[in-house]
Amino acid sequence: MYTRVLLPIDVNEESSWRKALPEAIEICQASGAELHLMTVVPDYGMPQVVQYFPEGYVEKALDDCRKRLEHLAAETVPPDVKVAMSLSHGTIYQEILKAARAHQCDLIVMAARRPQLQDYLLGPNAARVVRHAECSVLVVRE
Repeated sequence: MYTRVLLPIDVNEESSWRKALPEAIEICQASGAELHLMTVVPDYGMPQVVQYFPEGYVEKALDDCRKRLEHLAAETVPPDVKVAMSLSHGTIYQEILKAARAHQCDLIVMAARRPQLQDYLLGPNAARVVRHAECSVLVVRE
């Protein structure tokens, strides 16, 4: 049914993968799909903010995230599931959508918190991904 399943996670937040990762693994096992794990180092956008981060911050953050992602995959993904990993830097929902297109994913599995008032006004990343994805999206509640 599926060939590539994208699971965007925050390596610093276990709740972003605690329930969603087992769901994605089960789907991959059932359909013989490849699991594509990804994480995004957020872009804080405004130059006024970026200037307060040390030089090389993005490269160090990406390297740290890469190591954590590799460790998580080694510890949790069974050997019968083919896994690929990627990292990106930018606006979270935009990078997720870009990765889904670039890797030709036919399903995005992602965790979502119960919405709070500000989420209804601003729209969380999960809601934006659901609205704009070109493929199916499975939202797993924490």
